[in-house]
Amino acid sequence: MGIADQTLVKKINQKLILNEILKNSPISRAKLSEVTGLNKSTISSQVSTLIQENFIFEIGEGQSSGGRRPVMLVFNKNAGYSIGIDIGVDYINGVLTDLEGNIVLDKFQNSLNFSSDNIKDSLFKIIKDFIDCMPQSPYGLVGIGISVPGLVDREQRIVFMPNLKWNIPDLKVLIQDAFNVPVFVENEANAGAYGEKVFGSTKHFNNIIYVSINVGIGIGIIINNELYRGINGFSGEMGHMTIDFNGLKCSCGNRGCWELYASEKALLNSLQKNEKQLSFEEIDELVHQNDVEVLNSLQNFGFYIGIGLTSILNTFDAQAIVLRNSIVESNPIVLKSIKNAVSSRISTQIDNNYELVPSSLGKNAAALGTSSIVIEHFLDIVTT
Repeated sequence: MGIADQTLVKKINQKLILNEILKNSPISRAKLSEVTGLNKSTISSQVSTLIQENFIFEIGEGQSSGGRRPVMLVFNKNAGYSIGIDIGVDYINGVLTDLEGNIVLDKFQNSLNFSSDNIKDSLFKIIKDFIDCMPQSPYGLVGIGISVPGLVDREQRIVFMPNLKWNIPDLKVLIQDAFNVPVFVENEANAGAYGEKVFGSTKHFNNIIYVSINVGIGIGIIINNELYRGINGFSGEMGHMTIDFNGLKCSCGNRGCWELYASEKALLNSLQKNEKQLSFEEIDELVHQNDVEVLNSLQNFGFYIGIGLTSILNTFDAQAIVLRNSIVESNPIVLKSIKNAVSSRISTQIDNNYELVPSSLGKNAAALGTSSIVIEHFLDIVTT
């Protein structure tokens, strides 16, 4: 075997060992040999390398099954840090995480008037604040992930954002040049789906659909544990599937689009009082007061969400659908209305064979998703 082949084999073995430690930490060298099938000398050599490179460390002795007590190994989650930022239509939400995705610091900023200039200034300030607060570590900042509510192509260029007025197609290059770390740009629903798959309550499922309900509606699709982006990177634009052929005119040029009836914007418009939209806090307060108009609007909101979800379930036959929306997450009446609408329309073969759940990560889903993409890339390149 040539030197190049030997190096490749060593890297493959190192990646295999690190992945096992990530999944099953704390773990002994003997157990690593057993689960990977690698011999003890290979395990010993690779573990030594990973310790020297600050990716793992020993934490003392574990339980013995006979003979000497084994020394346990754990992943060094503080070897580096990642930044994940979710840019919404009217907000920026950012997280600084360790290499296991634990949030070290988070920042949220509301804004109703993003322009190309102030979005750049806001982003740079949040990133600089995170870097200033980042603990010392062997690898420092390993990358930055950004999610946006629009079309992102396979080169991570922002192609189109229907609900935002700013235009920075090369956001990836702009941030990469400024901070000199790898940068990843992803569609918001895709990032949220990835976050839920890696860190959320559906991480044990292989096939999930993540539905992001904001000003518009987007979906992220996980098939066989992989994020499905489509040929051009534009999959998941199901907010523009038709649910009423003679319906309202949409900005996309179609009529009767799902998001015209089931988006957060549609709900807030239906609850407009004296030309003033209600806030989420006001809606919650009116729900507690059993306000009939608000309760009916919420049930109607759930009904229309359920109409679209029925088509999605019939198309993808997913194990779980995750709903990301603050109103759905805080008002059980909406989730009940959604489930009733789906159950009354879905085939008996599919009904009861899937889970329909609110997001377990809430507003941090997309930011954590982009952070996890950064972490995965970092761990991949250091073992290849």
